[in-house]
Amino acid sequence: MTATALLALRNISKRFGAVQALSQVDFEVHPGEVVALVGDNGAGKSTLVKTISGTIPIDEGEVLFDGKPVTLGSPKRASALGIATVYQDLALCDNLDVVGNLYLGQETSNAFGWLDETAMEQRASSLLKTLAVSIPSVRTQVAALSGGQRQTIAVARAMMGSPRVVLLDEPTAALGVAQTRQVLDLIRRLREQGLGVVVISHNMMDVFSVADRIIVMRLGKRVATFDVKTVKEVDVVAAITGARPAQVASTLKMEEA
Repeated sequence: MTATALLALRNISKRFGAVQALSQVDFEVHPGEVVALVGDNGAGKSTLVKTISGTIPIDEGEVLFDGKPVTLGSPKRASALGIATVYQDLALCDNLDVVGNLYLGQETSNAFGWLDETAMEQRASSLLKTLAVSIPSVRTQVAALSGGQRQTIAVARAMMGSPRVVLLDEPTAALGVAQTRQVLDLIRRLREQGLGVVVISHNMMDVFSVADRIIVMRLGKRVATFDVKTVKEVDVVAAITGARPAQVASTLKMEEA
């Protein structure tokens, strides 16, 4: 891992009226690293991601990209820097095929002004092959795909702009075991390609399976950072809830019984 973070946020604060959503939060992700952002509902995870994606402006703090100060004033600006976000609702069009979804709003035209279907299909096939995404055909309607396949198509669409940081909001929510494995494998491939990947998830099994570091948010603050190789799940849950590890361990034992 390089010393300089690909994306770094320093002392980020955000207030909505009387509610302090973020309070002096630091955050960083390096090239070739998967960072899991975890926390209970209302912890500030979604607000932090929305500031990174340019959806909402920060009130205070500094954002660095490749060590240089930048302004994330809009989703377009964040995208131009190389930040892509895949939200939980995926925002796919069921009535379009895979190519149509990948190129929605950024279609390619030929010299005569007509849609260059051949070029779009070839590039779509090449991209999915690079990501090792398995689907029947790039001309398959998205409505016919499984949940895991739909998630991988949403990630592939985010990759169309050649981003360097990808934010994934609950990428395995409501997926079965096989579909979850498919998505987690894709996240690993993004890491292998040198991207910085941020995963928001409530599923500790998925977090420990794919993440390198875990950053815990609680009540709008970053309260803990863990190396997945050395931390136990009970310690992460304790940081999320504010309870002592011994209390969490006791609760988990009671649930297992």
